[in-house]
Parts: sequence; C-alpha cells; structure tokens
Amino acid sequence: MLNAVHEETAPLLHVESNFDPLFGDIEERKEVERSLLRKLDGRMFLLGVIYILNYIDRQNIAVARLRGFEEDLKLEGSQYASCLGIVYVGYLLTQVPSNMFLEHIGKPSIYLSSCMILWGFVSMLTGAARGFYDALVARFCLGFVEAAFFPGALLLISKWYKRDEIGQRTAYLANGLLIANATGSLLASGILEVMDNVYGIAAWRWLFFVEGALTISVAICAMYILPDFPKTSSSWLSSAEQALAVRRIQEEYAMDDSPEHPFKGLLLAISDRKVWSLAIILGLHAFSSSFHIYFPTLVQTIGYSPIITLLICIPPWLTAIVVVILISRHSDKTSERCWHITLSMGVAVIGYVIAMSTMNPVVRYISFFFMTQMHAGYVCFMAWASTSVSEPPSKRASALALINTGGILASIFVPYAWPSSWGPDYSKSFGICIFANILTVTACWVFRGHLASLNNLAKPTMSLIGRQQGKYQYQL
Repeated sequence: MLNAVHEETAPLLHVESNFDPLFGDIEERKEVERSLLRKLDGRMFLLGVIYILNYIDRQNIAVARLRGFEEDLKLEGSQYASCLGIVYVGYLLTQVPSNMFLEHIGKPSIYLSSCMILWGFVSMLTGAARGFYDALVARFCLGFVEAAFFPGALLLISKWYKRDEIGQRTAYLANGLLIANATGSLLASGILEVMDNVYGIAAWRWLFFVEGALTISVAICAMYILPDFPKTSSSWLSSAEQALAVRRIQEEYAMDDSPEHPFKGLLLAISDRKVWSLAIILGLHAFSSSFHIYFPTLVQTIGYSPIITLLICIPPWLTAIVVVILISRHSDKTSERCWHITLSMGVAVIGYVIAMSTMNPVVRYISFFFMTQMHAGYVCFMAWASTSVSEPPSKRASALALINTGGILASIFVPYAWPSSWGPDYSKSFGICIFANILTVTACWVFRGHLASLNNLAKPTMSLIGRQQGKYQYQL
C-alpha cells in the first residue's frame, strides 16, 4: 500500500510500466478498466436525472407564483422572498455534516436516495400549505434535506474517477441543471394547465404533488442503481473490476482511500487555504452567473407571449449543454482548468455587454447564447476543486461541502442584484455580473499561481518520468 505523504508536497505517482503486478499484462488491465468505466458511467448517469429533479423541486415555487400561490396563502410584503431564501439556510446548515456522514458510512445509494425521498415528500407537503408559516417551514426543510445531494454527488464522482476523468463526469452531472433550466418551467406550465382545479384542488398545489411524487419514484429506483464507494460496491462488479477500482484511486492520489474519522477531515479542510480560496471563487461565480435565475424574465424582455418565451428559452440551454461537454472533455484531455474557465467566462462577458448595449430583440436573444455557455467554466471549476482538495479522503468530503457552501451563501444575496425596477434592460444587473466575472477570473489565476508554487515544491520528490511528462500533483 502506498504511504500518504504531506498534502502540500506529495508527488503524483503513476504506473509507467507494461507490467501490472495485479493483472500481469497491461493490456488485460486496460480491458478490465474499459469494462469498469462502462458499467460505472451507466449508473452514474442517474446523478444527472436526480440533479434535474433537485433543481425543479427547489425552483417550482416561482412557477406556482404565477397560478395563485401568493394569493391563496395570503402572502404579504417580503413573505414570498422569505420563502425563496429560507431554502439556502437549510443548505448552509446541512452540507458539511452531510458529506462527513456520507464519507463515514460509504453508502451513497442508500443515503442519497433516502434524502431524495424526504425532499420529494417535503415538496408534496408544500402543496398542502395553508399559510405563510406552513410554506416557510416546508421550504426550510426542503433545503435541509436537498443539501445532501450535490456535494454528495461530487464526493461520489471523486471516489471513482481519476483526475483526467472527473471533468467529463462533472459535466454530465451539471448538464442536469442546464436541462432543468431549459425545460423545467415548460414542464411545470404543462402540469399547471392540465391539472387546474382537478378534484377541486388548485393547479399550483398539483404542481408540488406531481413533481414531489416523481422525485420519490426516481429515488426508489436510485437505491438499486447508484453505486456505493469502490470498497463497498460489489454486486454489479466482477472481483477484478472492484480490485481495479480501488487500485486506480490509490495510484492516482498515492494513498489509501479508507475512511478516517470525519472530524479529522473537517479540521484538515478548515485549515487548508485552498478550500477557502475555492469557496470564495464559487461565491463570486454565483453572482457572475446569476442571470440564470431570472432567465425567463430576461427572455420575455424581447417581447413575446409567456408560452413563446418558455419555448425560446430552450435553445440557448441546449447549446450550452454541447459546449459544456466539449470544453470539459478538452479540459480533461489537456489536464488544464484555469484557461478553460477564463475562456468560458470571457465569452459570457461578451453576452453581457451585448445585452447591455441594445434592446433589439434579435441581438438581445443572441446574447443569451453567449451567457449560458459560461456553465462550461463552472464544470471545469468543480472538477478543479475536486482534484485540488482530494487528500486525504476524509478531508475531501468536508472540503467539497465547504466549497459548495461558498456558492450557497452567495445565492442568498444574488436576488438583490436583479430588482424589477432595473428592468426591462437590467443594465445594472449585467454590470454586476461583469464585475463579478472579472473578480472570479482574477481569483482563479491567483489560485493557479498558488498551485503552481506547490507543484514546484514537489518537483524534487517526483520521478524523472513524471517531471518529463508534466504529471504534477495539482492540475493548473
């Protein structure tokens, strides 16, 4: 077993031989690895589906507002805004302990699916709310149980995939958010139209009932499909595939991936400057990409009816899905993150500038295509974060949750950057996005410089082959 070394100076070890002590012929190992990845990708695909439902159950209150949610619950003043924001309080409280617990038990198929059943049930309860406090409590509980999913999914991905594989898999996960942005409102509108006053129940209540029930149904399937961690997954893998799954991660990170005391990992994560740098960057990114929360409103400013607006919201997000896959794949292939993030966010700035400069419907619509592809930078960033704080395993669990908390904390304040009084051009809001975009890119380059210095410190301990091939501990 490879011994762990100090986190900041440990060299990245690789197998550089045509002989593998576990499989003998290296070609035999490659064949087993291909089979392992095929099986694994087939199960991990479900994470993207769950992410779609995660986003829809969190955002369906905005669509319910269009069909009497506020009026039926007699909401006044800022009470609706409180129902929106309280979700993220639950997120802040839960993410870190949730990932610590998941690392400890090593059973994401059971844990994440159980959390999914709970949030589906809470979503259904929201449809039964009779007043402000009912809705407020339901929304808080929704955030409390939903928070387990995204950092838990990132942890699960990092447990199975190597550094040059994580970006592509993170892209497939993140595409769930893009698909939800493209079709979520349209799906909800269909439910509202079909179920209006069925059995005397208001359409917005049916929205929560139907989507909550759908979430619970998928969660039950997820219990049998999602993989656990490599050392605890066996029923769907051959003995050779399971042994290789464990070995790959040990080789990649030069250490044992066995569980440790979760509080040790939390202390290591809190004391690591990289974790806080990444959390700040993600918080800045939340502001720089905040347009997506109000995307239907922005598209409506070009002057179409609500139904047409929802339909033309789809193409920019579908285009973004293609861009995300291409950029993340190239980022994995080149083992480079910062330049890819910079390129993606630079293109988004072009879209913001175009949107600020004109209200011409055609030109403004084109600007939305530039904006949406900035999510490719987000995917590259999350892959970067997953590989930059991966050692030891117990630290990785807490670190990923802390990093994601930075984005959630910023999301509490993001709505204040888009007041309706700044519409319909929203030039001030786009200006805030541009400023946050510049800060995000600047922070990424500062972080890159820090990682480069750590790689330089590790050079004396690296093998000659590793130095010649540029295989350092941290991706830049």
